[in-house]
Formats: sequence, C-alpha cells, structure tokens
Amino acid sequence: MKKTNTLVQAAFIAAIYVAITIAFAPISYGQIQIRISEALTVLPMFTPAAIPGLFVGCIIANIYGGGGMIDIVFGSLATLLAAYLSYKMPKRWLVPLPAVVVNGIVIGFVLNFLYELPLLITMGWVTIGQVIACYGLGYPLILTLEKYRNKIF
Repeated sequence: MKKTNTLVQAAFIAAIYVAITIAFAPISYGQIQIRISEALTVLPMFTPAAIPGLFVGCIIANIYGGGGMIDIVFGSLATLLAAYLSYKMPKRWLVPLPAVVVNGIVIGFVLNFLYELPLLITMGWVTIGQVIACYGLGYPLILTLEKYRNKIF
C-alpha cells in the first residue's frame, strides 16, 4: 500500500508540475523566466515522493519547452538534485534555496549553451525567477501545507 501511495503522490505532483508549466508557458521558458511550477520544489519537505515526481514533471515540461535534449537532460537533472537537496534541508526557510541556487547555475549554463546568451546575466535572470517562484510562492505553500500536513500527506 505504501508503494502505491508513493507512486500516486509522485504521479500527481508530476502532473501538476507539467500542467502549471505549460499553462504559464510564456513565462516558463527562456532567459527571463518565472517557472511558477518551481514553487512545488518545496514539496520534498512533506513527502519524498515529490523528488521523482518533480523530476518526471520537469522532463515532460522540458520536452514541451523545445530546448532539446540538453534542456531535457540537464534541466531535469537540476530539478532532481534541487528536490533531493530540498528534502535534506534542516530548516523550512532553507527548503526553497536548493532550487534557486541549482537552477540558477545549471539553467544559466544550459541557456548560455543553447542560445549563446550572456552567462552571468542569464544566471542572474534565472535566479531572480527562481526566487520569485520558490520563495515568493513556494514558501507560502510550505506555511499553508504545514497546517494540513496530517490530512494531505
């Protein structure tokens, strides 16, 4: 039963990640992006099922995004690493930080490689977008979910 529950949670998180990313596609991709779905990167604090869920969701969203295999592989691996590190964070205010740092660096490099955008400027823009998504939206999500932890997860 526990494996089924974990699988269902991971699939649900992946589906939500994809749906939000695609629904907000105009701002989910590119040098200046605020990927609203990245707010979900705080979910590993509540369930380890979020780690594979976010990874699979990011793979599917990146297939849709048109950045090709480089983005699909490295962008999704960045989300996997960030989700795992978020799971390991000792304090709730640190939970969104891995997604900000890892994606700022990795996605900055990916966009620089794919589109020859200026590296540091691109890293900066991606990091700002991640701060907005992960702290501006993700942190309030943590505070909300903490109230319902025993009912949801």
